[in-house]
Amino acid sequence: MATTRTRTGARNPRGAATLRAYWTTGQGGTTKVRWNTPGDHTRCTRQLRKYLGPRAAGYCNRLHKAMTGVYAGDRRNIGRVPRRRR
Repeated sequence: MATTRTRTGARNPRGAATLRAYWTTGQGGTTKVRWNTPGDHTRCTRQLRKYLGPRAAGYCNRLHKAMTGVYAGDRRNIGRVPRRRR
């Protein structure tokens, strides 16, 4: 979802920037996703799945990296549940 397309098929990078701003620092990111709290990636994926389908997880992972500095599956992620060792 790097860019969106207009009705005529032309690329619209301003629309993509607007969406990115909404889901990072706008109302979507601050009230719906609440970045840098446990479960933020899951909330993002659930919110965006209706718009992006299966691509939502990847897009939310990129947003997670931009907002928190680490990817969702990284061991440094504060919301990550540690795996038990055998």
